[in-house]
Amino acid sequence: MKTKKIPIEKAEGIRLAHDVTKIVPGKFKGPVFKKGHLIKKEDIPEFLSSGRKHVYVLELSREEIHEDEAGVRLARAEAGFGIKLIGPREGKVNLIAEINGLLQVNKELLKKINSIDGIILSTLHNFMPCTSGMLVGGTKIIPLAIKKNKIKKIEDLCKKEGPAISIVPFKEYEIGVIITGNEIFEERVKDKFGSILRKKIEALGSHILAKVVSPDDEKIIAKNMINLKKEGAQLILITGGMSVDPDDITLASIKSVGANIESYGSPVLPGAMFLLAYWDKIPVLGVPACAIFYQRTVLDIILPRILTGMKVTKKDIVKLGQGGLCLNCSSCTYPKCYFGKGE
Repeated sequence: MKTKKIPIEKAEGIRLAHDVTKIVPGKFKGPVFKKGHLIKKEDIPEFLSSGRKHVYVLELSREEIHEDEAGVRLARAEAGFGIKLIGPREGKVNLIAEINGLLQVNKELLKKINSIDGIILSTLHNFMPCTSGMLVGGTKIIPLAIKKNKIKKIEDLCKKEGPAISIVPFKEYEIGVIITGNEIFEERVKDKFGSILRKKIEALGSHILAKVVSPDDEKIIAKNMINLKKEGAQLILITGGMSVDPDDITLASIKSVGANIESYGSPVLPGAMFLLAYWDKIPVLGVPACAIFYQRTVLDIILPRILTGMKVTKKDIVKLGQGGLCLNCSSCTYPKCYFGKGE
């Protein structure tokens, strides 16, 4: 890459090697043309009115490409399903979610990309719930131009190991909900769980197939599970009864129908008493009472993953310890915070 000083009248079709600043006293001071701008015939009067009779222009070798072309090639290589590209602008291409879903970042590939000098890819956290139109990443080269072989290296790497970033769409689940508790069943206390769960479920594009209220009775809870399965529930949420109190028998009920307990307990606060099981192909989530009192809990971390069809495991839950402590901020910005991002 070389720069060369030439008269502005002869600069048409050449890229500018520097910003051109325009000053209007008391009104404006800033770049009227950015570095890398492709000079057009109609630009020449503006250069002259800015006091520029000569400019430095950019000359690329055959082995080099400009940052705009490089940014587009990088983005096309790095982006997978559910991502659209916006740009380039000043060499940067934005990666935008095209659908509602969960962000998937190939963390090892991301490290490899950012280890190559002069190239960057920046993303949101892995497993970030995304909505259509949301900015999820950006990529560019650092210099104004770069060797073509570096871009080719990224393209080959992403073809082999990629994509580096993609969106897994939320599926539409029919969900069965069992609200446990003698006090609720006997109508001594009003159920607060149902409306909270409905709001979270519908926000992710799924629906409650049926909701039943059950006393703290192992056989009745198990019978309700069996009925929900027969009705076609693809996911079952059971609230309460997750502690060590003698009347808390949700865990025993889930075991009694033959479900396999994947994890009882999580390194997330609020949400330590969370339970995850699989009953044939149906995920079963034991939701602790903290979900009534706190705006965000472990349920907000796990439920979106389940609703993409992801098989969440004990290993996945163990990873949530780092960043698993919610500060219960007075003004909640979740998921635009560290909570639940894991290692």
